[in-house]
Amino acid sequence: MLTTAAYDNPAGPAGNPGSGPGSTHSPRRASGGLLDPRMLLRSTPQALRKLNPATLWRNPVMLIVEIGAAFTTVLAVADPTVFAWLIVGWLWLTVLFANLAEAVAEGRGKAQAAALRRAKTDTIARRLVGWAPGQPAETARTERVPAPDLLRGDRVVVEAGEFIPGDGDVVEGIASVDESAITGESAPVIRESGGDRSAVTGGTRVLSDRIVVEITQRPGESFIDRMIGLVEGANRQKTPNEVALNILLASLTIVFLLAVVSLQPLAIFSRAQQPGIPDSAALDADGVTGIVLAALVVCLIPTTIGALLSAIGIAGMDRLVQRNVLAMSGRAVEAAGDVDTLLLDKTGTITLGNREAWAFIPVGGVDEHELADAAQLSSLADETPEGRSIVVFAKTTYGLRERTAGELPTATFVPFTAQTRMSGVDLATPGPRGGGRQIRKGSASAVLAWVRESGGSAPPDTDHVVDGISASGGTPLVVAEVLTAGAADGGRTARVLGVVQLRDIVKAGMRERFDEMRSMGIRTIMITGDNPLTARTIAEEAGVDDFLAEATPQDKLDLIRREQTGGRLVAMTGDGTNDAPALAQADVGVAMNTGTSAAKEAGNMVDLDSNPTKLIEIVEIGKQLLITRGALTTFSIANDVAKYFAIIPALFAAVYPGLDTFNLMRLHSPQSAILSAVVFNALVIIALIPLALRGVRYTPGNAIAMLRRNLCVYGLGGLVVPFVGIKLIDLAVQFLPGIR
Repeated sequence: MLTTAAYDNPAGPAGNPGSGPGSTHSPRRASGGLLDPRMLLRSTPQALRKLNPATLWRNPVMLIVEIGAAFTTVLAVADPTVFAWLIVGWLWLTVLFANLAEAVAEGRGKAQAAALRRAKTDTIARRLVGWAPGQPAETARTERVPAPDLLRGDRVVVEAGEFIPGDGDVVEGIASVDESAITGESAPVIRESGGDRSAVTGGTRVLSDRIVVEITQRPGESFIDRMIGLVEGANRQKTPNEVALNILLASLTIVFLLAVVSLQPLAIFSRAQQPGIPDSAALDADGVTGIVLAALVVCLIPTTIGALLSAIGIAGMDRLVQRNVLAMSGRAVEAAGDVDTLLLDKTGTITLGNREAWAFIPVGGVDEHELADAAQLSSLADETPEGRSIVVFAKTTYGLRERTAGELPTATFVPFTAQTRMSGVDLATPGPRGGGRQIRKGSASAVLAWVRESGGSAPPDTDHVVDGISASGGTPLVVAEVLTAGAADGGRTARVLGVVQLRDIVKAGMRERFDEMRSMGIRTIMITGDNPLTARTIAEEAGVDDFLAEATPQDKLDLIRREQTGGRLVAMTGDGTNDAPALAQADVGVAMNTGTSAAKEAGNMVDLDSNPTKLIEIVEIGKQLLITRGALTTFSIANDVAKYFAIIPALFAAVYPGLDTFNLMRLHSPQSAILSAVVFNALVIIALIPLALRGVRYTPGNAIAMLRRNLCVYGLGGLVVPFVGIKLIDLAVQFLPGIR
């Protein structure tokens, strides 16, 4: 998984898919988009279906509201009045609006699931019979079977233009695959047997060549099937935090229910002591009327957060899906918000993924421009990212224009290979005398050996420069030349011209991002296969808190366990089979879609873009989910307290004149006060749906600062908004007949 410089690795250059130089910045706000009014209309039928108590029992707060609405409906039928039917209508609307919030959140997921279903093509697979790896697939016997009938372990052959019938691993061949149906990215990707790019997804299409795929899914459990179930919310289970909050809300509901019930004996006693007070729709000789009692319960229990809780959780997963990240559970999203430690691969996450030319250092008195010219010439045939960076660096820093083969008619280019670990060019001298110049650039050991074989030696300062670059965390590439005299002379002169310094380029803005993580109490650890000296240099430049050098899969697993032993939650990314144990152990394991099936099975999130930098954004989305839930819970409870002090004084001022002092809003009558509170209680749910779906604005900072901000904005807002809202509604409803 970890990449190293191609020149020092006989395996050749490696890349990190999906993490190019362009992926250096992520949006500073994780939002879910604005609420489309048309979506409210499309979601209304689903909201009506959710009125079924068999569905609503999962939300105890809203179940109490529905029971109250049904109870008041019976009372209104028995004793119909304008006031009673208005209360009944708005209580049912309260339940409907709560269901609508959840239905809208699910509706957004259903739209994404529809696109996924289009990718789930019914395919006829060609299953290989009696074939084993190493045998020619072209001559093997095949049988045609529907894709849904494939079993785990079956091997199928897929050629250009055909759809891959199911999730699996390529066990033979290499092909270009169009995964746009899954990732939305139109550029094809390479899938090949062995390594970390072998996993393929059912529903994607092979564009070239032929591959043999071993099916790894069970029927009905494909990657697309799981995505559809998760984004629709059908398979979404409540997270532990949601369960705990539901228990808290149920407890508060019981407390407020007892508080309302205790008002009844007080009202009966007060009326008995003051029989001259006229009866009203809110208070009569039998105490508080049943309709008003039900309305009081609904207004005082935490209906706002009870209505929005599911929508907040669904919207959090939806925000990840919008960023092409699939969370296997809501618990993973929550865990991302509570993460204490981030394990980040150096290559592709913190650095750009490929080392780039940083400096030309001449040795032995060679002119710097002569070295730059030789380095560029020797890199023209080097197609590795490092080689191309040398050509660009010579052009931008020294003004040396890149030369083409047509401009060097006597040149013979020597491409880079993993075996020679060098690239270069042989320039023949025109004319009858012959002779020429050979230039090579490559790893220090390979080039210095080439110079010695040609009869030359390295200047004394060469080793010093090479060791200094290595010690600073860079990669030294030596540039040398061999001058061959004409046929008459027959002499050869070999010399070292200088050293090219390659270094990892830390992505722009990474230090600032890590500073933000630190301010949030998150510890960042860089994981790399480099030696400790190189790792320390990059870690200090990037600004991470710690690093793990020369890391093996077991080292990662041990590090995660040590962090978790201290009570910390850990997040990491991975793409290879050797990452699977660590991904499974981590609290948040983000597997790359380009990785192996084992890695995707082990993680609890899959990044369809295979961009490891996105882990930081995933943490921000998780924190935004938790902050949104906490902010709206604060608003809801403060809202309930405010409604209590708004309604009770207006309701009992007639029997307890002293309470009129607390009737700060001067509501028109007990009936208008109750109706206004019920109407406000319903409308505030609709008003907060966009916020629940979009999420509270998240600004990186420490927990105390965020708590202070939420208390000021949503706690104080929850106290003030009901007073203003109920008063404005009261000014309107007081003119309705039967409310005076």
